[in-house]
Amino acid sequence: MRLSTQKLMERFHKSNFETIVTSLCQKDNDLAGIVARHGMPPMWIRPNNFATLVLTILEQQVSIAAAFAAYKKLEAYIGEPTPEKILALSDEELRACYFTRQKTGYVRGLATAIQTGAVNLQRYETLADDAVRHELIQLKGIGHWTVDIYLLHALHRTDIFPIGDIALVNALKDIKGLDKQTPKETLIEIAEPWRPYRSIATMLLWHHYLSKRKPIQDPTSHPL
Repeated sequence: MRLSTQKLMERFHKSNFETIVTSLCQKDNDLAGIVARHGMPPMWIRPNNFATLVLTILEQQVSIAAAFAAYKKLEAYIGEPTPEKILALSDEELRACYFTRQKTGYVRGLATAIQTGAVNLQRYETLADDAVRHELIQLKGIGHWTVDIYLLHALHRTDIFPIGDIALVNALKDIKGLDKQTPKETLIEIAEPWRPYRSIATMLLWHHYLSKRKPIQDPTSHPL
């Protein structure tokens, strides 16, 4: 059991990232083709803090450009978001920062959970992926995609495959020449040989997706 938990907590970082990319490319010619065409993918990461989760919540089911605009509006108004600052804002102030009613509730709920100690982001650095997921998923407005992005970007876990991410799904179908109607179950099966480095395979797929589009300028933001 201890060995299993250790594997779940494996992290990528600057000193092992390119080595992992190379090992994936040796296993999968289609991933190798991405690097051959576009070079090494960026190592997209974010700090493990409240602000990162606020941005990730904003990114739910909207374009990344729209989410980033809302986040920058908020940041211009209050500086780096903290639970205390968020809870001090009125609904009208958050609405002026492009927060919907739903996302206002989600971010307030997260801020309250952190303030009360129900959520401790630093503690998550020592917990297995499933344990982090089990705790965060209890919060209203935080689903599996949000947890996946947090685990990947903020905790740098190596084996996250956010199947709810549309860009990832479309990129995978593209490089494998799959029909648009290919079910997610098939995509998950295709990704199985990439264990325990599906997070890095995900970044390769994002790299493929982005290379066909104009990339956003902020390297700390979720790329898609």
